[in-house]
Amino acid sequence: MSAPLSAAAPDSPADDSARVAALIIAVGVASALHIGKLPPAIPILSTGLGLTLVQAGFLLSIIQLAGMTLGAASGLLADRLGARRVMLGGLCLLSVGSVLGALAPGAAWLLASRALEGMGFLLAVLPAPVLLRRQVRSAGRLQQALGFWGAYMPTGTALALLLTPLAYAWAGWRLTWGLLALLVLLCAYGVWRLVPPDPIAAEPVSRFWASMGERLRLTLSSAGPWWVALAFLMYSGQWLAVVGFLPTVYTQAGWPVVWIGPLTALAAGVNLIGNIGAGRWLAHGVQPFTLLGLGFVAMGAGAFLVFSGVAPVGVQYAAVLLFSAVGGLIPGTLFTLAVQFAPSSHTVSTTVGWVQQLSSLGQFASPPVVAWIAAISGGWSATWLFNLTCCVLGLGLAACLQVHWRRMGRRAGG
Repeated sequence: MSAPLSAAAPDSPADDSARVAALIIAVGVASALHIGKLPPAIPILSTGLGLTLVQAGFLLSIIQLAGMTLGAASGLLADRLGARRVMLGGLCLLSVGSVLGALAPGAAWLLASRALEGMGFLLAVLPAPVLLRRQVRSAGRLQQALGFWGAYMPTGTALALLLTPLAYAWAGWRLTWGLLALLVLLCAYGVWRLVPPDPIAAEPVSRFWASMGERLRLTLSSAGPWWVALAFLMYSGQWLAVVGFLPTVYTQAGWPVVWIGPLTALAAGVNLIGNIGAGRWLAHGVQPFTLLGLGFVAMGAGAFLVFSGVAPVGVQYAAVLLFSAVGGLIPGTLFTLAVQFAPSSHTVSTTVGWVQQLSSLGQFASPPVVAWIAAISGGWSATWLFNLTCCVLGLGLAACLQVHWRRMGRRAGG
């Protein structure tokens, strides 16, 4: 017989765990707003600061520089200094970078501020899976929480694409960036108040540098982190390339300008459907290969229908939604596998950092590759071949992940 509602403790451990998990996911969404705030601002920056097209391209990609080069190292830092401390430091850096960007007198200052934001963003989001694992004890609930976490990027990006143009028109881009800086500071205050302090490190500081090398060696000598990171590389680059170029594709196709922002935001936002669905289905026993396979097949088919020119306009947009929504099964599954495949409990952040590093590499390199294919082919009709290549490789990596997952299950059961 269930206990009466009046007997339920308002601050039970389960309530606390859910509250902290929701805050951590909110940190990711607030941080991702700083990724999505730039594309709508580029025309304004070009006019106000004399930004060239090349400089705009660097502004779009430089925020991935920290993740592309320092992902694993930042994970090591979080493993040693503590996930909560690193998240707090990252949020503060992100806020400072946004304020400096709002004060920028020219392009060089703006580029430097975006690089600082990139470092802050990396440190803010990297420790989240560790903190979720620490807070959510039930394996099923953890898988669901990690599925929700996998949606932080599309959710924040979609909200930024939808809302920042209105904010820029109402308050200007400088004040808007200042308000976004305040938002992540409020998130930092929430983390400071609600997330329990990091455990005291068992090893002395004198062992810090030696242990960093040991953890990195352990992580990179294990197959699981490599399979997860490479699969994320195959996903993240093509997702950003498709969604990032949608406004250009629609503009060249003559779509009404007033539709382009909301339709692009919707295409980015539906990605959270797959992320959340992956967590729920994994919790109900669906195997990783099934979800990853569905995701990569949907992305390949969707990209073909969007770019090949064989489908009418309505079908093309439906294919974009299919590409993003079902493709969202991939990050939702991979974040869970990254936590499970970490070689030890002390290398979870390092493993997630390595995954983040290859994910950032994909986001940095893939859009120029797609643009190059479009340039040499005289249009977008051949760019789906890039997506097809990524999806075929992704399916092969999904098979490797499934084999590794089954071996881990047998070892755990034996």
